[in-house]
Amino acid sequence: MLELGDAFYDAVEPADFPQCTPRFLNRRSAERVGLGELSDEQWAAHFCRFEPLADNLQQPLALRYHGHQFRVYNPDIGDGRGFTFAQLRDDRGRLLDFGTKGSGLTPYSRTADGRLTLKGGVREALATEMLEALGVNTSKTFALFETGEELVRGDEPSPTRSSVLTRVSHGHIRIGSFQRLAFYGEVENINALVRYCLSNLYGEQPGEDANENALRLFDLVSGATARLAASYLAAGFVHGVLNSDNINVTGESFDYGPWRFTPEWDPGFTAAYFDHYGLYSFGRQPEAIQWDLAQFAGSLSLVTDAPPLSEGLARWSDRFEDELVSALLKRLGVQPGERAADRELAASLLRALQSREATIDRLFFDWRGGRDPGAERYPSEHFRALAAQLQGRGSAPSHPYWSDAEPCSMHIDEVEEIWSAIAERDDWKPFETKVAAIHRMGEAHSDQRSGA
Repeated sequence: MLELGDAFYDAVEPADFPQCTPRFLNRRSAERVGLGELSDEQWAAHFCRFEPLADNLQQPLALRYHGHQFRVYNPDIGDGRGFTFAQLRDDRGRLLDFGTKGSGLTPYSRTADGRLTLKGGVREALATEMLEALGVNTSKTFALFETGEELVRGDEPSPTRSSVLTRVSHGHIRIGSFQRLAFYGEVENINALVRYCLSNLYGEQPGEDANENALRLFDLVSGATARLAASYLAAGFVHGVLNSDNINVTGESFDYGPWRFTPEWDPGFTAAYFDHYGLYSFGRQPEAIQWDLAQFAGSLSLVTDAPPLSEGLARWSDRFEDELVSALLKRLGVQPGERAADRELAASLLRALQSREATIDRLFFDWRGGRDPGAERYPSEHFRALAAQLQGRGSAPSHPYWSDAEPCSMHIDEVEEIWSAIAERDDWKPFETKVAAIHRMGEAHSDQRSGA
């Protein structure tokens, strides 16, 4: 990050919290980045008090960016309650950013307090754990500490408890990062950020031709965002706020506020209470992500030719459809086959889901557990057609999870019950039990993804 220079960030100081009570420590992720030996005291020192890691950033950096928020351009945003704390490589050699949420005031906090409610932190941890288990490319909640402050919020009973969250992400460069540079006409900085992304986030050596570099990055981001949109639908997930500052150029999902999982395949299902027109509803998420990609193309048009960008943008829908077929088959546990047959299978699956005769989680769970989706439970023609398409394409379940009575889900009633236990009784058992259940489901999915 430092190689980009201080035109891209502001050095900031973390908040001084009255307490650091660990509520979630992602020891699995810690092992992957060489931090598996941290003591409890070191977890608090680095991920609540934000003392620098050895041989790493010596001061947190609040990133600068702009973005369209509900299609309205906002030049006054940036890291308002978070910063990049450190960068490490994982066991795959990927460069990962440790970013925070609720870590204090920055130059971009505006009228806010730079804090995160404990409920917000708990919700983000649940979202990232569930999405990871379902195979979605997502940031990971690395640490969540309760910080001992009382916060006042208009959308939950106040005063409410406070927290600070650290997420580990494959880069925190957003489409909005490029929009800010384009807004100020900083051509050289756009080219520098393109080279940084190619080299550090995509593992490609940028060339001497800035035009070709920009087109290559656009193509990579186009493919990554198509996979992101497809994975949301296959998971039944609604992010809630797909503004251009919330779209990572690696296609990794992050920053979970009003998220929800839709029980049924309901295109109009909306997560955010303030999304009055359903701009980011379940079924409109691909449209929203493609619109954000168009803003990325507009930013890159300052450094490359516009016609190839337009052509690439026009191909996005086809890429998304291919990715959706792949994502749906992956959740079914079906290996890819002949392209036409795969597309017909996906079409049959969508018709069955759109009938809403079964919840999304139940349909996938029953099939993966060896239960025929065309049998007594779902006798309609949609499910009979799906069963015919699936004939001979399944495999014996390899994990006891698939024999459970019910699938592991994460709908809003359960999220609220988990939070109520914490808020009313300081009972963390339901949260811990749910995280363990999610890990078990993730293991079951991994077993079949690997062909075990």
